This record gives sequence, structure tokens and C-alpha cells, in this order.
Amino acid sequence: MVVSIDPNRTIGRIDPKLHGQFIEFLGECIDGGLWVGEDSPIENEHGYRKATLDALRALEPPVIRWPGGCYADTYHWRDGIGPKEERKTTFNENFATYELDDHSFGTDEFLRLCELLGAEPWININMLSGTVAEMKDWMEYCNREQPTDLAKEREANGHKAPYGVKYWGIGNEVWAGGGTMTPQTYLDEYRRFASAMPSFTTDVFASTQMYAIASGPDGNKPRERVKWTEDFFRGLAQYRQPPINGYDLHFYNWNVDNDADTPTEFDENGWNTVIRGCLELEDILQDQWRLMNNGLALIQESEVAMDSKLTHVDLIIGEWGNWHKTAFFARPALKQQVTMRDAITTALTLDLLQRNCDKVTMACNAQTINVLNSLILTEGGRTVLTPNFDVFMMYKAHRGMTAVDVARNDSEDSDVYAFASIDEEGKRLLVDLTNAHMSDGAEVILQLPCEADVESMETLASSDPHDCNTVEHPDVVRARDIDVNGAVYATTAGGGTQLRVQLPAASVNTLHVTLR
Repeated sequence: MVVSIDPNRTIGRIDPKLHGQFIEFLGECIDGGLWVGEDSPIENEHGYRKATLDALRALEPPVIRWPGGCYADTYHWRDGIGPKEERKTTFNENFATYELDDHSFGTDEFLRLCELLGAEPWININMLSGTVAEMKDWMEYCNREQPTDLAKEREANGHKAPYGVKYWGIGNEVWAGGGTMTPQTYLDEYRRFASAMPSFTTDVFASTQMYAIASGPDGNKPRERVKWTEDFFRGLAQYRQPPINGYDLHFYNWNVDNDADTPTEFDENGWNTVIRGCLELEDILQDQWRLMNNGLALIQESEVAMDSKLTHVDLIIGEWGNWHKTAFFARPALKQQVTMRDAITTALTLDLLQRNCDKVTMACNAQTINVLNSLILTEGGRTVLTPNFDVFMMYKAHRGMTAVDVARNDSEDSDVYAFASIDEEGKRLLVDLTNAHMSDGAEVILQLPCEADVESMETLASSDPHDCNTVEHPDVVRARDIDVNGAVYATTAGGGTQLRVQLPAASVNTLHVTLR
């Protein structure tokens, strides 16, 4: 297959927040996975499982979404602040977790985690069973600088300075467990909640520091997702608009039709079904972007000069990842293993998000630890990094780079997918080459319009695509550096460069290229 890369044809800047993560109180994502408590025999750092924390430090997630998800719909933030011994014990039955919840990991623990990692926190408020006043108090507790009672309470709990939480989700999956709402009933509620958000400014003309995120449609429902967005933005255009900055679409790559297909046992048909499934997100997000902008065009011009017209809302993918059927019956809840099939779809999803960086601003993998498309798995005192962790690490260099045009010139279908980004100086090119064929290797010819040198190449692959990392064998599937002299053959002619690259079957590959 021939791939042409033109570094001069740029798409847009890759926002680092496209590499976001999502943690929720489901199964052992947080309790047992991320958080073990300071009294645990498991090695920890102020209650955070040390091995998990170390992995997240290496990953440097740009944004982390919490506490849900569906868990947010019944979460009352006051249950999770103050002395641990005084916090409530409730019962968590979200997605069959069915465990006592001692709320030892709450707002302060989450926000301190974000501080440790340098991550932007995204908090999803409780719209279903909470109130506008509860939301407002939560924001005040996190962000108020002036010495109000809530600011003093935050100080008493160990954090005098405001946390500065910018991103706030107003409702979660309101079309299902978040209220089984219609677009109109949700918009009516959204207007109330969003209008009550504190601005945390002292200048009436200054823009608010808050970033309000609306619940978008169920991305897995082809008819409903179109109608939902049409109706939501049509209603938004009526009269005045409440604060709204982002629109949160959720999409899961469902693998639930074949009982014989499991996270680690699948045939070639099952492999291909899951690979094709993740690619659907690209068409969905592009269609949603079109629908959103069609809806914004319905908003009339302001009647008063001091008013501003809403002209833009960011598209966000708040939850994405593979969801295999066995996760529904797993204990702990929603736990599933990760093989090269999941790593391939993770790479392809990150590529399509980066390729559409002119449309998508932020995205969160669901979920980071022990749930669904995990980067980290734990079992007792042991911690394992999945192949998905390697993919995110391989792709870190794309953050803040500029996506460039990539064209496949082959005349027949190919299982190889390519993406590329370039730095601000136009000298450093990062190329992703993913061979999505389960059993066949591939040769790719990269054509560049200038002279270039391949500095390094990294490959994630395994001798068997069913392989996974376990506590007994934690490094079966690991990314490794490849000798470029053996895997890449370069030729130059007419001022351009042609790179002939060999790719293993079922592999994710990144090439670091210097342009001359």
C-alpha cells in the first residue's frame, strides 16, 4: 500500500485533551483499582495505589472525568468530603457493582489526584437526583477564593487555595439512566442548572471561568442521535441561550451479538467485526458536527448591542471504548481483559479523533482502570498495564502537534491505516501505521515531498493476537523499539523521500521522522 503525507496540508492542532481518561465508581475502577486507602497493606501513596499512580504519572492524562457516568446521577458530593470516619456508607448498585460505598474517595481525593498528575478535572454534576443548589455549592466548594463558609470548609479539609475546576458536565446520558428525558425536557432542566453556575469573576463584563458541558445523544442509536441533536439545538435557538460550551457525545464499540466471542477468545470474523465497529465513530462525529452547526445557524442575531450571539459549541466524546458482552456478567463489574484487538481499536480511535481535531475538542477513554477499555488492571496487590496503556504512551507525542493530510493511494482495500502530525517548526513528523489484519503482515510505502530521515520506530504486537497481560505474565504484549535499518528502507529522488516499511500482523506502529 502507498501512503502520501503532505506536511504542508494541515488540519488543525491536536488538543491534548483528546487523550483524556474517565474514572467512575463502577466495579474496581476507583475503589481497589486507583484507591486502596492509607491503611491498606497494598503499597500506596496517601491512599492511592502506588503502582497505578506511577503508571498515571508516566501517562500524564491531560483531563480526567469523574465521578461518572451513571454513578453521577445518584452521587451527592457531600457524602465524600470531611473526615473519613464521618462519611456516609451507602450502597452502589450502578451497573451491577453491588458493593458498599464508604465514600473514602471523594472530591478532595479526586482533585488532589488531578494536581499530582497535572490533569484538568472534569466533574459531572448530579442532575437526576440532585438539585441546582447542590450543584452550585459543589462549584463554590471547589472554586471560591473569597472566605465564604464553603471556602472555609474546603480549607478545613486541607486545601486552602481554590482548585480551579473549569469543566462541569450538566447531566449524564439523560436519554437513558440519567432521566429517560426527551431533548426538550432535558433542555428545560439544563437551562436551570447552567444558568445557576457561579461565574467566579468580579468583573460583570469578564467571561466566566466555567465551561458548561451538555449531555449529547446516544451515539449508538443511528436514528435517535440525529433527532436528539436536531431537537436539542432547535430548542436551544428559541429565545435566550444558557451558558453552553461543550456537547458530550458517547459512543461504545459494542461487541454483544456473539456469545462465543469474548475479550480473549475470538475468530477472524469476530476480530474484523470489532475493528470495523470502532471506525463508525468517525462518520458519527462528522455528522454530529454538521447537525450542531446547522442548529447554531438557527439562532437569531442579538437585539441589544451588549448581548452576544452563541455561534460555537465544542463537540466532545465523553465516553468511548470497546464493550464486550462478557463484561455485563463480570465480577468485579464490567471488568474485561485487553488483547491486541482492543489495542488496534484504541489506536484507530485515537487516530480518527486526532484526524478530526478541527471538530472534536476533548475525549475520554472509558475507562482507565479495571473497567471496559482499561489501561490498567489490578488483582489483589498486583497491577498490570494492558496493551492499551502502551498505545496511549506511544501516542503521547501527538499532543499539541498539528494533524496533516494523509492519502492512501492503493487501488484496493487495505487493512493498514495511517495518521501523521507535525511540530510547529515543521521539522518533526510522527506517523502512525496500524496493521489491522489479524494474521498477515504488510508493506507500506510512505511518500514524502521532501528529504527525510527515520529516527526511530516503535511497535506494539504479539505472536498471537489473543495474547494479553496478566499478573502471572505482565509483559507478554509490550511496545518495543525496532531497528529502523531492518524495518525501513529509504530512497530519495527529485527532492522527495520514499520509505518502505514492514509491519507485523495485528500491530500498532509509530515512526519518528525528521524532515530536511
